Amino acid sequence: MHKLFWVILGLLASCQLLAADRVTGYAFATRSEVIAPHGMVATSQPLATQIGLDVLKHGGTAVDAAIAANAALGLMEPTGSGVGGDLFAIVWDQQSQKLHGYNGSGRSPQALTLQWFKDHGYQDIPPLGPLPVSVPGCVDGWFALHDKFGKLPMKDLLAPTIAYARNGFPLTELIAYYWGLSVPRLSPYPGFKEQFTRAGRAPQKGEMWTNPNLARTLERLAKGGREAFYRGEIAATIAAYIKAQGGFLSAEDLARHHGEWVAPVAVDYRGYQVWELPPNGQGIAALEMLNLLEGFDLKAFGFGSVDYLHVLTEAKKLAFADRARYFADPAFAALPISGLLSKAYAQQRRQLIRMDRAAAAVDAGHPPLDAGDTIYLTTADQYGNMVSLIQSNYRGMGSGMAPPGLGFILQDRGEMFVLQDGHPNAFAPGKRPFHTIIPAFITKDGKPWVSFGVMGGAMQPQGHVQIVTNLIDFGMNLQEAGDAPRLQHEGSTEPTGQVTAMADGGEVNLETGFAYETVRGLMQRGHQVTYANGPYGGYQAIRWDAEQKVYIGASEGRKDGQAAGY
Repeated sequence: MHKLFWVILGLLASCQLLAADRVTGYAFATRSEVIAPHGMVATSQPLATQIGLDVLKHGGTAVDAAIAANAALGLMEPTGSGVGGDLFAIVWDQQSQKLHGYNGSGRSPQALTLQWFKDHGYQDIPPLGPLPVSVPGCVDGWFALHDKFGKLPMKDLLAPTIAYARNGFPLTELIAYYWGLSVPRLSPYPGFKEQFTRAGRAPQKGEMWTNPNLARTLERLAKGGREAFYRGEIAATIAAYIKAQGGFLSAEDLARHHGEWVAPVAVDYRGYQVWELPPNGQGIAALEMLNLLEGFDLKAFGFGSVDYLHVLTEAKKLAFADRARYFADPAFAALPISGLLSKAYAQQRRQLIRMDRAAAAVDAGHPPLDAGDTIYLTTADQYGNMVSLIQSNYRGMGSGMAPPGLGFILQDRGEMFVLQDGHPNAFAPGKRPFHTIIPAFITKDGKPWVSFGVMGGAMQPQGHVQIVTNLIDFGMNLQEAGDAPRLQHEGSTEPTGQVTAMADGGEVNLETGFAYETVRGLMQRGHQVTYANGPYGGYQAIRWDAEQKVYIGASEGRKDGQAAGY
């Protein structure tokens, strides 16, 4: 009997080891990092990754590869991206040794007003149809990035996607699933069923899908540049279609569009500089959270501990209260960015975090005032340049507005405006709405370290913070940092002004992988804890190893993606 006991114990120990990574021992680790000396591409679709990698092998820059991969994702993953949406990017330029930010978000129609919504009885802007449609900024973003940092001709960058659009590509499993969810919601809108279904159904996993209309649109861009999209036949088709559906976006709105080069903003987190773009995006919410967390010894708490998840949740509540109050188009409101990101403000706000109890509700702070689906990809080239790029139609496949013959769907980003006088994010003509999509970057001593992003609506700042703490506080490698189970807190005040379940502190949603003792400990502190009904976010990352002179790539299993190098 004694011998049998030790045999059983040995078998149990073996099972435990098999359940963990063979090197690090982390039970959640899925695979090794990808390592390559010359270049790296990480996207949420393997074929898009290969397109970007081919561009690098032909001498293209990281920006060239990012544009080519983004174009492919618009075809292959229309559930989260496309030329009907917006784009944001952070570029590490090796020549200038600095980061450059690009805000490619579009503006609201000039002919639509806040008073119109009030006169017609709207409390919120609807998520679908013509009213939430704002100018798509993606194409302008491609050409702006290419003009500044590109090397290969744009026609070469779009050619692979044009070929796949004409000849077909096999649909991956996760995209087929999300596509199927969108079809019932969007089929009532003219143009969607004709261009994005087969006899009214979504394409299935492994099924070859073509989009000849998108191929023709991309061919026009390859030949005529950005003007082919924002003026002429494409713009006229979009405007006429939206008008016929009762919307307001006009050819003049499209012709007037321009994106902006902006300076990324950063906070120092334990000797590393974490960079985001300033509003109208939500990136500084991640930086606020990091400032708050810097006052706690997270390493001593340990990954997955009650203390760590508690302070992470409480920091999120505080940052998102400020997000709802202050984040908007800076052209329309004076935003206290430096105040929100100051260490003194973080110290003041940190006093509101109790270690023994979850906060039921929090208000926005008073910093000093100074003057729901998405794709994320990252690339790095042989010249030392790196790109962190995020692009989205919002709400999966967007508004459902699919102009005839163009092969893409227009975004519904205007849903994020507030229909409330005096709010910084209140609807106004020609204004950029609050944006959820955010790219991120980390530097160390003024040199590039990690380009990364975590897609997924309000999850994105929370996801960025968890990646940073996984890397810096808990010492995980790039792949492990993305594989680790995530927390998502829901219930903070939304940018639309709506307060959701904050009276009881909201919900802490946990992916599988956290210990039962942790769940129980959170509940004892007053958190409402639920298990996630699906994975949170979609992570891609590239790290530059300055010592070995190699790139390290990671792409998590929550998407169909791939990191690959050469």
